[in-house]
Amino acid sequence: MARHSKLQKQILNLYRHFLRAGRDKPGFVPRIRDEFRENAGIKKTDFMHVEYLLRRGQRQLEQLRDNNTKQLGSFSRPDPRAGSRDPD
Repeated sequence: MARHSKLQKQILNLYRHFLRAGRDKPGFVPRIRDEFRENAGIKKTDFMHVEYLLRRGQRQLEQLRDNNTKQLGSFSRPDPRAGSRDPD
């Protein structure tokens, strides 16, 4: 069995905490899994990006644990293929 680095252990721990926190809120667990799978392709050597996502995830976990949190929101980039929809 391969040993995990400290950073990898922190990420796995964060993932487990997310799954536990999202268990009681409908629709959260699939979104959590998708987000982690999407970011699993980031190179292990890209420490800055990985650490940024780890800190961001920790902040999001605190929001998720809040009893007032009822749904997830996300920001998405506009589709460049959509072009301008300016009526002028």
